[in-house]
Amino acid sequence: MLDDTLKAQLGAYLERVTQPFEIVASLDDSETSRETLELLQTIVGLRSDKITLKADGQDARRPSFTLRRDGSETQLRFAGLPLGHEFTSLVLALLWTGGHPPKVDQEAIDQIKGLEGDFNFEVYMSLTCHNCPDVVQAFSLMAILNPNVKTTVIEGGAFQDEVNAREIMAVPMVFLNGQVFGSGRMTVEEIVAKLDTGAAAKDATKLSAKEPYDVLIVGGGPAGAAAAVYAARKGIRTGVAAERFGGQVNDTLAIENYISVLETDGPKFAMGLEAHARTYDVDIMNLQRAEQLIPAAQPGGLIEVKLTNGGSLKGKTVIISTGARWRNVNVPGEQEYKNKGVAYCPHCDGPLFKGKRTAVIGGGNSGIEAAIDLAGIVAHVTVIEFADQLKADAVLVRKLDSLPNVTVHTNAQTTEITGADGKVNGLRYKDRATNEEHLVPLEGVFVQIGLVPNTEWLKGTLELSRHGEIVVDNRGATSIPGVFAAGDATTVPFKQIVIAAGDGAKAALSAFDHLIRAAG
Repeated sequence: MLDDTLKAQLGAYLERVTQPFEIVASLDDSETSRETLELLQTIVGLRSDKITLKADGQDARRPSFTLRRDGSETQLRFAGLPLGHEFTSLVLALLWTGGHPPKVDQEAIDQIKGLEGDFNFEVYMSLTCHNCPDVVQAFSLMAILNPNVKTTVIEGGAFQDEVNAREIMAVPMVFLNGQVFGSGRMTVEEIVAKLDTGAAAKDATKLSAKEPYDVLIVGGGPAGAAAAVYAARKGIRTGVAAERFGGQVNDTLAIENYISVLETDGPKFAMGLEAHARTYDVDIMNLQRAEQLIPAAQPGGLIEVKLTNGGSLKGKTVIISTGARWRNVNVPGEQEYKNKGVAYCPHCDGPLFKGKRTAVIGGGNSGIEAAIDLAGIVAHVTVIEFADQLKADAVLVRKLDSLPNVTVHTNAQTTEITGADGKVNGLRYKDRATNEEHLVPLEGVFVQIGLVPNTEWLKGTLELSRHGEIVVDNRGATSIPGVFAAGDATTVPFKQIVIAAGDGAKAALSAFDHLIRAAG
């Protein structure tokens, strides 16, 4: 199952295990159970002095296995084979159970250990989901650190009947004590904040007490990260307030056009952005959403950013890099059936529609890439494009045309996503040439129609375009002195990672120049 290279790498990691623990497996006579046993025997064989294996588990989900440290009450279980994107999650779980310290802030660790109550989490994931590992690893760590937390990680493909019964149509999906807790990407800090109801107030007080920054950056995507690096290298006090560092890059699977990086994936790229910023003296404040910008009361005064948790931050200059989010198609049924057949990440949720009929709304690069990926998994893909021709690159269109299970409708306007019994069952579209209405029976709809800027909180404060983008000049300056902007939230054309990073660097240099001139 694991080749010699992977075994050697795993063996090197397992050398870091310092505390003995056992793996208790619950198996049956299925092929997946056989593969699970083979994997577990390989793991034990690489570190038999610290790890033991028992195959007499009585868990109802089979195959599954529990990691249990000697003398502890840890309750972490994997149901199905955690391979693919989740192999790293398994390796980390083995290391943490074996006493290797996690790379998590001590404050977060203390919060996890201090959680009181009875928390039984079930985390559903797919092996192709690039958003799932962070969630799996967060809940795994919680189960290892706090005996009040029980976590079961469930590979949806191995337990399809369970997935269907619970009507899970998007991953990661998390249940707490039998009820839906959340879906989509979540960090351990976000999870703990949701469970610890007093955390927001304490965080707001702590943030409001911070000294003003020379440069305060709002948003931690490629633009915000580049701005942080360039500002910090000038030796000035730099802070970044971000909902999640990396921004929408976290939801991108393949990145193949960032110059000098031949190929990477979004989560890895986002980790690199944060790691680079942290090498400098940058105060990074994650899980922070801005709700109001208050310009300086007088020239040279402080600019204030109010946060949704009640806290506020101040800066001599501010760089806004809040990015953009997936655009909704805004038709009846979209919100009602979100995560019940309506999805936005084909890489994450595509495997849940194996053998089913799906549609992709959008004929640009992202839409056609999604259709190509889905065609290898689902029974049929219908592409709906509003324009009279597909807008994707020619190479993608040629690939799409070669696939036998894809139908393309151009000059087509989506009018409704239909459903029954809480799930999607069809899509209605209008032929824009004839005005004729059509209904496509299907089980899943993937929306891929571009982005909308995250600038609602700025309306009435600084100049925005009719599309809601921040109007900037060639130096990244906005209509408010001392406030700059960069990246996908601005009027700069071509929303690309490399462009956002360059704009972030430019905004930081412009902010530094503003500080010098103000001081003079």
